[in-house]
Amino acid sequence: MKKIISYNVNGIRAAAKKGFYDWLQQESPDIICLQESKAQPDQLTEEMLNPEGYHGYWHSAEKKGYSGTVILSKEKPAHVEVGMGNENYDKEGRVLRADYDGYSVISLYLPSGSSGDHRQAIKEDFLKDFKPYIKTLLREIPNLIIAGDYNIAHTEIDIHDPVRNKNSSGFLLHEREWMTEFIDEIGMVDSFRKFNPEGDHYSWWSYRTRARESNKGWRIDYHMLSPGIAEKCTEAGILSDVVHSDHCPIYIKMDI
Repeated sequence: MKKIISYNVNGIRAAAKKGFYDWLQQESPDIICLQESKAQPDQLTEEMLNPEGYHGYWHSAEKKGYSGTVILSKEKPAHVEVGMGNENYDKEGRVLRADYDGYSVISLYLPSGSSGDHRQAIKEDFLKDFKPYIKTLLREIPNLIIAGDYNIAHTEIDIHDPVRNKNSSGFLLHEREWMTEFIDEIGMVDSFRKFNPEGDHYSWWSYRTRARESNKGWRIDYHMLSPGIAEKCTEAGILSDVVHSDHCPIYIKMDI
């Protein structure tokens, strides 16, 4: 049985000051995928890059203090693929893949469009390119776990106020339709919804409105499982009481 966590830490150095690495040792996942590391390797200590018991793999953005994905793994992967072969996204450190015996794990940080039209356009381009990339990858790697911050709340029960947010980036109709197509066309399984059909479960809350205290959040972090491996998922949940970030960790347990 393996426990796999995904966590947008909103800056690994800031999270570290809030006890992230102590929590990691206590939680002891087999694999943890991080997003928004916001750090270059030379800005981190060896203990941060490769915590005790873990092999660390980092895909940092070219721009300092921005984006970035990480995989920390107890087992050394057979291969690590940095990026998805598209310079526009790879320079922002958005996709990192670790290959193991019989399955692979991707740490994904899908672009946010909340800062304006320019970034929304980049998000639209990523959505357009990511689905065919995954379709092609699945021919080579049928057992795929895509863990990360998708920056999309899929359905109305994935957001605290669907009416007021209908025109907000991350809950736009065509973004939600993309997520539906990603699930239906490819057969990807939203692991959390496999076990938790009810609403009011979120993974991100705005700092600005003290939204976490009143649970006015969005569920935008997912473990998406390919058809070949989804049946091996025995549990999925959200660790909403863990506070190192404006996101919280999500986890799955896999019989692999």
